[in-house]
Amino acid sequence: MASLSRKQITATLRGTSLRQIRLASGVVLFAYLVSHFVNHALGNISMEALASGVYWHTLFWHSLPVTLVFYAACLIHTGLGLWALYERRQFRWKAIEPLQLVLGLSIPAMIITHVIGVRLGHSLYGLEILYPQVFFAYWISWPPLKMWMLFAVLVISWTHGCIGLYLWLRMKAFYKTAAPYLLAIAVLIPTLAMLGLYQGGRIVVDSDSVEWRAENLKPSQIGTSAEKAVLNDITNYLLIGYWGLLVIVLLAKGARAIHERRGGMINLSYGNGRTVRVPKGLSVLEASLRNNVPHASVCGGRARCSTCRIRIIGDCHDLPAPSQREAFVLSRVGTSDPSIRLACQLRPANDLSFFQLFLPHTMSADAPSSSPTRIGQERYLVSMFVDMRGSTKLAEKRLPFDTVFIVNRFLGAVSQAVIECGGRPNQFVGDGMLALFGLAVNQAEACRQALRAAAMIAANVDEVNKFLEHDLREPIRFGIGINGGEVIVGDIGYRDHMVFTALGDPVNVAARLQDMTKSLSCEVVISDEVRAAAGLSADALPQHEVEIRGRNEPMIVRSVSDARELSALIDDVEPVAA
Repeated sequence: MASLSRKQITATLRGTSLRQIRLASGVVLFAYLVSHFVNHALGNISMEALASGVYWHTLFWHSLPVTLVFYAACLIHTGLGLWALYERRQFRWKAIEPLQLVLGLSIPAMIITHVIGVRLGHSLYGLEILYPQVFFAYWISWPPLKMWMLFAVLVISWTHGCIGLYLWLRMKAFYKTAAPYLLAIAVLIPTLAMLGLYQGGRIVVDSDSVEWRAENLKPSQIGTSAEKAVLNDITNYLLIGYWGLLVIVLLAKGARAIHERRGGMINLSYGNGRTVRVPKGLSVLEASLRNNVPHASVCGGRARCSTCRIRIIGDCHDLPAPSQREAFVLSRVGTSDPSIRLACQLRPANDLSFFQLFLPHTMSADAPSSSPTRIGQERYLVSMFVDMRGSTKLAEKRLPFDTVFIVNRFLGAVSQAVIECGGRPNQFVGDGMLALFGLAVNQAEACRQALRAAAMIAANVDEVNKFLEHDLREPIRFGIGINGGEVIVGDIGYRDHMVFTALGDPVNVAARLQDMTKSLSCEVVISDEVRAAAGLSADALPQHEVEIRGRNEPMIVRSVSDARELSALIDDVEPVAA
């Protein structure tokens, strides 16, 4: 277990890129934003509700562990935002990406006065600047422009966070279903927050009096003139420092561009007669975008997918070694060929010839109608291989038409069972079929669907045997292999011959388990993982430890001599699961 844990940790670290660190820090900041906005929304109720909400908000976010995580996330996210500005050489993605970057870089400059006044004022001088004091400053003391800037920063920060979450979640299996609800939340929370601030501001304006100011604007609450001067100086220095960093980054970008052009130009040949000339230092994907060459990239060049893959033509030993993230992605798709590289990560220093492995017009980050599931997505599925036994012998003594008729009746019976149980017939290979479960349900339900389908297949094949008993010398027999795991699903093929299917080791194992029904003299072989996920007890089915071709370690499987037995087993589980 310790060894497995170390392997998992190593694999996780290998797959972690700066973009993912930026994403993780952004999630922390967005969580803070949600908490703060919900607190603002309480202003629609009363000032007392705002005071109660801010108590619980600060109780959590000002605790020492959370404070350390929060400010670390602030520094990391801001620093990586500046690095992203420097690193990005090409901005011809969808407008959403440069918009997100510009909005994100504007946030620190817009909130720094508020943060220094409220948070640092409390830490240095113990000031209690809460909603009444903030509302007085924005609605009464300061010019009206400040109030509008407050609303602007709310919209900007929320939009920036939502774009980041969208670019992350759009590749997830649940996103299509969850999108309407997420949109409703994305609109509702900031709207209620701004209405809450407006209502709170109105309450303070209506309550403004000499007595109210004496109670709410004490020096212990808003600070003395000297304390305010110190906080203003800190704010100004930090603003100058931040704008200075932005200027340095932009100057560094210019210096790098000049250096790259002086360092020479290289030719990139696309294998279809198209050649572009670009400065050294650009990634292949950036070079494609700069020269308006269509290039597949579902994730937009973030190394979260492998659809921008290219195959190098000729010698590839002089290319830069793959980064840790690139090596991780390539290993996930099961390639160790050094000529296969990610176009978004490869920055060649010499002339390069290659061809793209995916069709740009079907797999583009800019395609508005692109569906991640159709393009390529990693998710948990249950694979079922069903094979008809003795079809070769069946064909020896029959006319071709008769043989095709019988095989089609068998495949029809199998497909009907799969569809009725919630699965999807996927590939037909001769007299066999691959079916997929879990495209629209969770793991446990997918496993139960597959087992229920196996039982229904047996019942349907019995009906076919009865129907054809006068034409068959012996009943049709079959073998079923069922296995689950993370696979890649998407459209595979060429031009008009694209088919939706699943790729990965779990699919191959399901095929091996189907073959194993012969040696185990049974109708169904199920991986123990599927058995457990479906909720069947450990002693429900016979257990076997078997060797699987292509795997280093033996695998625990369960055999079912009569597939119809699975129906009763699943019926016993379902009330418990419910």
